[in-house]
Amino acid sequence: MKIGPIDAVIVAAGSGDRLGAGTPKAFVEVGGVPLLRYVLSTVESFGVGRTVVAVPAKGIERWTERVFEIAKRPLQVVAGGSTRQASVQACLEALQGITDVEQDGGDRIVMVHDGARPCASYDLWWRVAQAANTYGAAIPVLPSVDSLKQLNDSGDEVKSIDRARIVRSQTPQGFRYSVLIAAHAAAAASGTEATDDATLVELSGHPVRAVQGEIGNIKVTAPGDLDLAAQQLLGEKSAVVPMRVGYGYDIHPLVEGRRLVLGGVEIEYERGLDGHSDADSLVHAIIDALLGAAGLGDIGQKFPSEGQQWKDFDSLALLKIVVDDLAIAGYQPGNIDATILAEEPRLVSHLELIRHRLAEQLDLPVGAVNVKATRGEGMGSIGRGEGIAAHAVATVLAVARG
Repeated sequence: MKIGPIDAVIVAAGSGDRLGAGTPKAFVEVGGVPLLRYVLSTVESFGVGRTVVAVPAKGIERWTERVFEIAKRPLQVVAGGSTRQASVQACLEALQGITDVEQDGGDRIVMVHDGARPCASYDLWWRVAQAANTYGAAIPVLPSVDSLKQLNDSGDEVKSIDRARIVRSQTPQGFRYSVLIAAHAAAAASGTEATDDATLVELSGHPVRAVQGEIGNIKVTAPGDLDLAAQQLLGEKSAVVPMRVGYGYDIHPLVEGRRLVLGGVEIEYERGLDGHSDADSLVHAIIDALLGAAGLGDIGQKFPSEGQQWKDFDSLALLKIVVDDLAIAGYQPGNIDATILAEEPRLVSHLELIRHRLAEQLDLPVGAVNVKATRGEGMGSIGRGEGIAAHAVATVLAVARG
């Protein structure tokens, strides 16, 4: 099929705050190469006519210089806006300055792609471009594999949604030049804001064609996404794996007048563990192991003992907060192996309940949570019955997101 001239708009103006790399995410390196370079490599091999890249407005001189360092073919760099839509609009205005819309713009195809999606294949670009050429607008999509729910207005009840017709959109998104220009003009006139160009085109009244997307076409947003992208981009050369391991340790003294809580289970005993929260040393060790595996610091940084916010707090609730933070960072717990060190009380009869309680909070099968107990045999503070300690090893798994 003959396709008209193709231009590329690359949106690389994202700050990358959630990635936590201290640099705009399109410029974060995998194998010593910026993510944007992987994107440009596909663009260059695809043979586009004109390429415009939107970079962060803050520090634009630095990022412009970096783009020209890694580009192998001529392109133009513009300052991105405060939103993705504004960044694409800036790129389109730049294209209008070098394209005669009246003469050849209407037949041109514009491919809009995220600078932090380095794994989109040449084949995907080609299929989207073909569909855009035929139908005027096309995007890659993936079916939803999760059960979907919708919250009510108060946010405390859910209603099921039929996932059969729900899909996740990706980039590159392809459009006839005239279709995309008209959609952005209409949005500017009406004050409409959208998170992608396909929405603007749809709102302008032009249908958008669906093209089969790619599971590996990851948008790098969080550290776990970077791990998965590295696996694809570097293959066997990658030292980064989609599983990470962390270790945690915690110890608290036994005192009178406190409850003894281990693994979220209250255990009848004459003394309890002293600490700022409920002093559950087992859960604290697991939290440290999970945070360490994901590179998210430690429990003291996450839940500082200064102030009253976490005073006497339920440690299982702290664990749930950490699991949610892992999800934001692109990870989920894989498995836990922990050992409790306690001279007294004897804990064997409590271990099964502890495993179930932890598994429920971690959203893991019970078989993925192992808890053991051992004594100090009279040696050290543990052996003298002065406190209870815990060691934990945890794995976290990178979660693919389309």
